[in-house]
Amino acid sequence: MSDFEHTVLFVDDEINILNALKRLLRKEGYRILTAGGGADGLDILGQHDVHLVVTDQRMPGMSGTEFLAKVKETHPEVIRIVLTGYTEVDSITESINKGHVYKFMLKPWNDQNLKLEIKQALEQYELMQVNKTLHEKLIDKNKELKNINENLEMLVKERTRAFEIQNQALELSRAVLEDLPIPVIGVSNEMIIVLINRQVKTLISNDNKIEIGKKIGEIFSNDVEEKIAGTLTADTHDTLAGYRISETTYDVNLIPLSGRFRGKGVVMALKPSYS
Repeated sequence: MSDFEHTVLFVDDEINILNALKRLLRKEGYRILTAGGGADGLDILGQHDVHLVVTDQRMPGMSGTEFLAKVKETHPEVIRIVLTGYTEVDSITESINKGHVYKFMLKPWNDQNLKLEIKQALEQYELMQVNKTLHEKLIDKNKELKNINENLEMLVKERTRAFEIQNQALELSRAVLEDLPIPVIGVSNEMIIVLINRQVKTLISNDNKIEIGKKIGEIFSNDVEEKIAGTLTADTHDTLAGYRISETTYDVNLIPLSGRFRGKGVVMALKPSYS
């Protein structure tokens, strides 16, 4: 593993220029790599993790801007600086506009300016890496959010479908209750009538119509209320035989509610007695 935080590659066909650059930066804490031309520079880039390339412009075989254009294709994250003479500024400017070159510096360079430019270029590299990391995290978060939204949408559809089925079951249960051939009455643990079916609506008990909201004591005798209270306490079925309602004798079957409604109420099923 390298002890250097940054690696800088210098490309120049003049060995004395490369040596001068290495001497200039030997105390800056960079790992310095050198290449004598564009082809060698590309080979080095393929073997090392380079952060900044500084190249001469006028070199045999491949100019600096041509070399940096290839660097951009193969290693787009590497910062690219070109050293050039006054007469080559126009061609360098065109390369900058195309994005091949990050910045250019004129020869002969000022040592302090060059060191400052390299420092700022590497800071730019770090900033780009931070932005890249944040962008990747944002993409991951967006994917995660998309998955959450898709799962939520699916869950909502499933819940909606479940509610539809429950509503259909509830409507069917009500229809079944309404069409039962015997009177059915629901009584809460507070002795209030909370449910009746169609067969109950025509019955009269103690000169009162059996209606939702009325107290059992208003409609039925004390022994019925006592039986209901006993059923709730014992949590078991019971029957009151031979109870007279509207000129008809019924066996009153008392059925306590179960499950999460245990102890909350009783169902009264009135079965005509023929004995």
